[in-house]
Amino acid sequence: MKSVRDLSDESPTRQRVVRSIMHEGPSTAAQLAERLELTPAAVRRHLDALLDEGMIEVAADRRRAQRRGRGRPAKAFVLTDAGREAFEQDYDDLAVSALRFVADTLGEDAVKEFARRRSQELERRLLPLLEDAAPDQRPEVLADALAQDGFAATVRQAPGGTQVCQHHCPVAHVAAAFPELCEAETEAFARMLGHHVQRLATIAHGDGVCTTYVPDAPASLTTSTALTTDERTTR
Repeated sequence: MKSVRDLSDESPTRQRVVRSIMHEGPSTAAQLAERLELTPAAVRRHLDALLDEGMIEVAADRRRAQRRGRGRPAKAFVLTDAGREAFEQDYDDLAVSALRFVADTLGEDAVKEFARRRSQELERRLLPLLEDAAPDQRPEVLADALAQDGFAATVRQAPGGTQVCQHHCPVAHVAAAFPELCEAETEAFARMLGHHVQRLATIAHGDGVCTTYVPDAPASLTTSTALTTDERTTR
């Protein structure tokens, strides 16, 4: 298996294949060929190499795979942990050890406070962008801002609302050990969007994408749901 952080040594086409899977989720060879404007044979060569290197694997949920007429379903491919790590995930054992030390010496509340302050920093940076947007545009503005932060975020329509999908999480392994990070981030999303949201899936818990459901008709942002001006400047 290739070591992490070797993606930059790959061919540009192979990088495009991996990035397309990361951004779009489980993908078949045919879907990748159409998306990247390549021949199916060329895509399959890259997929075979990525499979051998442990960068991708066949999706476990075959129901997501696209069916080829009456034949068996086409294989859909997803990134492995090694594939995700190739995108410079900024976590390591030191971060987990540090948070465990905090929990052991100062208690679980200290970890929650750390997670809360970390999410508030994200909120301070992104909230001004959302305040300038119309309520129905805020999920897309949030996704665009998260994408700029390296979360590879997109939006998709869902019954009665919108889903904000983060296809990459820089701290997935740390959040797997300390779900407080995910919980605090979800609370920050709710404050920025101005109403309740629901986290449906997380990469940290083994899902392919972090998915947050945002119901339609969000309320106006107020000081009761978002950071106040004083909080933004003093925290």
